[in-house]
Amino acid sequence: MARPYNFSAGPAAMPEAVLQIAASEMLDWHGSGMSVMEMSHRGKEFGAICTQAEAAFRTLLSIPEHFHILFMQGGGLAENAIVPMNLSRGTIADFVITGSWSAKSQKEAQRYCKANVAATNADAQHTRLPDPATWQLTQGASYVHVCSNETIHGVEFQELPDLAALGSDAPLAIDFSSHVASRPVDWRRVGLAFGGAQKNLGPAGLTIVVVRDDLLGRALEICPSAFNYKTVADNQSMFNTPPTWGIYVAGLTFQWLLQQTEDGRQGVEAMENRNIAKARLLYDFIDASDFYENRVAVDCRSRMNVPFFLRDERRNEAFLAGARNAGLLQLKGHKSVGGMRASIYNAMPMAGVQALVHYMREFERSHA
Repeated sequence: MARPYNFSAGPAAMPEAVLQIAASEMLDWHGSGMSVMEMSHRGKEFGAICTQAEAAFRTLLSIPEHFHILFMQGGGLAENAIVPMNLSRGTIADFVITGSWSAKSQKEAQRYCKANVAATNADAQHTRLPDPATWQLTQGASYVHVCSNETIHGVEFQELPDLAALGSDAPLAIDFSSHVASRPVDWRRVGLAFGGAQKNLGPAGLTIVVVRDDLLGRALEICPSAFNYKTVADNQSMFNTPPTWGIYVAGLTFQWLLQQTEDGRQGVEAMENRNIAKARLLYDFIDASDFYENRVAVDCRSRMNVPFFLRDERRNEAFLAGARNAGLLQLKGHKSVGGMRASIYNAMPMAGVQALVHYMREFERSHA
């Protein structure tokens, strides 16, 4: 029997092939006699797992050698504190507010520095992105924060801002939790990137930080040692016990992603091609319908998180019940926004999006 299609925003669906490998190795990893969850993080077995995962992630995202890859814990919410503790020097950081996650980042950073709102799309109910030309950036800011894909509101930067072109020499810090590995990253424009693994890379519990060499060693005195990027980097992510199971499964996911091909492309480039096609199918159907609507400006719609609304919201519960019966799970929108949301991350096959569109068409036909 085929598994249902899981449209959860996170923890999200994972590639079935990855789950099958993890299941087959659950009791005995490669003849070691141990599950990965039972291994010492200092042992040679897990050392090999961690080294291979880091190397695969670097290859997958073409991360330059002058960036460190850190495997940490705490998720994106913890990084909202950890980033300013490491980069702000207690001075000023700029924030571009484009939805719930960037707003949370700015609010948390106020505990450690002056968190200036350089731009916001709140007046547009987070349905479009503020033009970078209008951003009020601070001269001498310690960093500029953006959430490059807003999971809840469904807006995405199709191109990362070029801060140098905007007259700023501050490093760009991006929260790429919900679209990491779905598209290439222009590392020339980035100083730091962070993301929880549970949306597009693996299980909850692992947080990945990619930080440029020159940004290490700036942590505030109050920064806990386990959250000091330099300490973590100096100890190869082993200063404290890392999330070993999360690193292992993420490593399997990185390998799966590297093996993907689409129209002559491989790895992240293949996934981007596939994600464009999946998103286009769903958005085109919604836009052509008088029964559903998406309220996000076309030029900044997320490829990963597609919020949509039934024009008659009295039908919401019937829509969700029918979706569950059709094997389409976790389509209810975030409580702060309402409506529906289909998260179509890398692990969601085109067949899943086709099944969703078919169900939406049939529901409309029977209820219009």
